[in-house]
Amino acid sequence: MKREKTIEAVLFDMDGVLVDSEVYICQAGIEMFREKGYEVSAEDFMPFTGMGENRYLGGVAEKHNIPFQLEKDKARTYEIYATLVKGKLDALDGVFSFIEKCQEQGLKLAVASSADPVKVHINLEEMGIDRGTFQAIVTGLDIEHKKPAPDIFLKAAEMVGADPSRCLVVEDAISGVAAGKAARARVLGLTTSFSPDELAGADWITATLATAGDEVLEW
Repeated sequence: MKREKTIEAVLFDMDGVLVDSEVYICQAGIEMFREKGYEVSAEDFMPFTGMGENRYLGGVAEKHNIPFQLEKDKARTYEIYATLVKGKLDALDGVFSFIEKCQEQGLKLAVASSADPVKVHINLEEMGIDRGTFQAIVTGLDIEHKKPAPDIFLKAAEMVGADPSRCLVVEDAISGVAAGKAARARVLGLTTSFSPDELAGADWITATLATAGDEVLEW
């Protein structure tokens, strides 16, 4: 007799999991600060990867003592970002086939991204993924405590009606892996942004969704 599967849902981070937009949001952030009269580097943003744009931009501003108006400067960054990515964003390897495999198995799907809704929707549109693919889309504005706190994954699990311990979290960032484990989910770490050693807390580690083994959905 075949054992009933435990897994109920898959909760996807976006950047570095579904799409690689990091270079564009970083470029947009650099340009935004340049417009304010300050020069920053791509390396300045690395410690804040995966934490949402509030921290991604705000952390760099703090580091360099740059006056920072959160809503205004973030809005300007997204304007630059939308221009930069137009016609340039493609889903990462294996995204469509992995989503199809999840759907064939009757799993619930959610996006759980620390980014603001405007960025999430720009990315989905540019990738050609219908929002209706997901039973829930949770963004950084929906929760108080950002990754590495588990809040965003707990919220996503709640919205799709799944026990967090029966969810697979797919992440590429150190903070995201920590958040998934804190939510009691199993975590698939993708090495699109960090090394396998840095993602060692994940249950499984692979390059992209294209190279993920069947075992990540068979538990």
